[in-house]
Amino acid sequence: MRQTCTASVLVDDDRVRVTRFDFAPGAETGWHRHGHDYVIVAVTDCPMLLEEPGGAERRVMVPAGTAYRRSEGVEHNVVNDGAGVMSFVEMEMK
Repeated sequence: MRQTCTASVLVDDDRVRVTRFDFAPGAETGWHRHGHDYVIVAVTDCPMLLEEPGGAERRVMVPAGTAYRRSEGVEHNVVNDGAGVMSFVEMEMK
């Protein structure tokens, strides 16, 4: 069983929710389905293991300072696949 990451809500209003996620090495978000379109901005380099429905896994590196966008409905578990702390900020558009 993995440690759970820390999620700190920075903004939550009628238009957006902004959350910072901090992961110790090996920590995970836990399985979740995104209810909104969202953008991730990497605070640190983020070596991610993405566990997906049906048992699929993908490893990706999101470099510090870069961003990506995904649509509502994405379902996965995000795991810190690196040896150091991993942090990113997620912005959900409500």
